[in-house]
Amino acid sequence: MPHLPPLARPQGAGQPRLALAVLVLAAAWLGLWGAWRSFVPTPANARERLQQQAQRIDALEQRVATLARSDQISRQANAGLQATLADRDEEIAGLRADVAFYERFVGATAQRHGLAVHELHLQPQQDPQLWHFVATLTQNINRDTVNSGHLQLALEVTDGRTMRRLDWPVLRQQAGAPGVAYSFKYFQQVEGDVVLPRGARPVRVIARLLPEGSVPLEQSFTWAAAAQPRGGG
Repeated sequence: MPHLPPLARPQGAGQPRLALAVLVLAAAWLGLWGAWRSFVPTPANARERLQQQAQRIDALEQRVATLARSDQISRQANAGLQATLADRDEEIAGLRADVAFYERFVGATAQRHGLAVHELHLQPQQDPQLWHFVATLTQNINRDTVNSGHLQLALEVTDGRTMRRLDWPVLRQQAGAPGVAYSFKYFQQVEGDVVLPRGARPVRVIARLLPEGSVPLEQSFTWAAAAQPRGGG
């Protein structure tokens, strides 16, 4: 039997298979895309809806900002109102204290008191050695008589070991310094300044009244009480 040569593979025989595979893949991709379109439809006005949502978000953010600002303004107004009410309460309390003070000395049922220093306050100034004082003088015994005279202050101070007294001329740094003049029927506030020597530690303040035609009077106050800020407890 004659030997036959092997059959030669026709040229281009694999191309139909490749084309078929491509077609199958394309058909599968189209099927998947169609299924996705069927289950997740895209609305025709998607862009318009996105714009509407963005506008709504902007409007809500603007409303939140407006409400926050309104709340801040309300809080500030409320704080201002509370401060005003506190000021009014303090003013009313001061007026009531003044009325009680006046009734104590000029009222029909007021108890009779002779010349005295009702209150004494000292306040430090920028210079730590300089102090400003305000004294309230009262009397209601001689209601038709004007009381005149002078007020002087003195201090009892310590250096940690001994006590000594600093009289008015020392506190005024002027030899023979006159006191602060007063003249009133019922009450009067007088004020002035004193200078404390360096290193002096005040313990007591002495108010010395020098009424015209009468003997001097002295009243003492602790430095802690006299130098306490007004309104302090």
